[in-house]
Amino acid sequence: MRRLLPLLSLLLLAFSAPAAAAETVVIHAGRLIAEAGKPAAGPSTIVVADGRIVSVAPGLAPPPAGARLIDLSTKTVLPGLIDTHVHLTGNPGEPFWKEAVEPDEWSTLVGAHNALVTARAGFTTVRDLGSGRLNGFALRRALDEGLIPGPRLLAAGQALSTIGGHGDVSGFRPEVAAALDGHNTCTGPDECAAKVREAAKLGADVIKFHATGGVLSQGDKSLGQAFTDAEMRAIVETAHNLGLKVAAHAHADAGIAAAVRAGVDSIEHGTFASAATIQLMKQRGTVLVPTLMAFTGIRERLGRGIYTPIVEDKVRMTLSEVGKAARLARAAGVPIVFGTDAGVYEHGRNAGEFAQLVEIVGMSPAEALAAATTGAAKLLGLDREIGRIAPGYSADLIAVSGDPLRDVRVLEHVDYVMVKGRTIQ
Repeated sequence: MRRLLPLLSLLLLAFSAPAAAAETVVIHAGRLIAEAGKPAAGPSTIVVADGRIVSVAPGLAPPPAGARLIDLSTKTVLPGLIDTHVHLTGNPGEPFWKEAVEPDEWSTLVGAHNALVTARAGFTTVRDLGSGRLNGFALRRALDEGLIPGPRLLAAGQALSTIGGHGDVSGFRPEVAAALDGHNTCTGPDECAAKVREAAKLGADVIKFHATGGVLSQGDKSLGQAFTDAEMRAIVETAHNLGLKVAAHAHADAGIAAAVRAGVDSIEHGTFASAATIQLMKQRGTVLVPTLMAFTGIRERLGRGIYTPIVEDKVRMTLSEVGKAARLARAAGVPIVFGTDAGVYEHGRNAGEFAQLVEIVGMSPAEALAAATTGAAKLLGLDREIGRIAPGYSADLIAVSGDPLRDVRVLEHVDYVMVKGRTIQ
């Protein structure tokens, strides 16, 4: 007991001491894009305190006494970017058997590294749509508590899959597969509803399920519909009843349409979506996240002995379709939101999606920027927190040289990043 007294005294002193005053940070912006889709402003002063934007005013006002000045007067300052589809705990081109030899602890450390790389690239919020059973949630907590530097993270945990389908463990001896089982498969509406509840219990911010086969999986030989219509309805209805949004990985048209009818919030990839399905998405208010950089990643690795023959066949099925659904969606007025599938290509290259949205899909630079700020924030349910530089919003902002509203590739080279009022080094 005597040994505990000094420790208890220190703890009482720490808790009874007055809280340190929040530091005031003044940012001088040479040019300000406070919100995508609105005219840019000239030199501006942004005041930040306690991780939030306090004020935004024209001109370069001198900082008050005791405030810290961040001089970005030669830069364009804009809201932090949002990637709604990443896989922080994975890297591209990894052999399918790596999960049999690498522990979850290693994947968590890989995720911490990739989180910092992603933040340095200008992405201040990301949505992780597939990790190990618990390591995505551990990574989220470490980022939230400031133990490691990186973006704000929303985590789905493991995506729900059909037995033997995309996201299930395959390619191993039965006893090895059993040891690696992520307990993320379900059959029938009742079991699928239960899996959603389990994911919510573990802490999922969003539910992700594989409505169709996947390109990089070994078990499924096609990209066709995986879950039944009834199973999809059970997943979506249960998630929505729990206050969680639902993202559906979907390539084949029938599977996309079934997921839309079930009420999903977003279609991820949407590769083979037909004009009729795009119209259904428009009617239901479903968002498309086209993940064009994912196809860049698989194209770069095709024919190099990285993928198995089954996977290479599926890669070739998709490459001629890249961007077609997104062009249909834009023409129809379906919201297109920025998401890249980082982890299928190297983390940190996320901003390469902007040029593809402009050059392949036909979006203007302002539209592409909105897809990664205000549009993405709305999909995540955080449109009153992030996506704009405005009083009351989280102090998530970046600075670049040049004008991204003229040349969107400027966003591929970020000079300064702030997440929740903290500078990312």
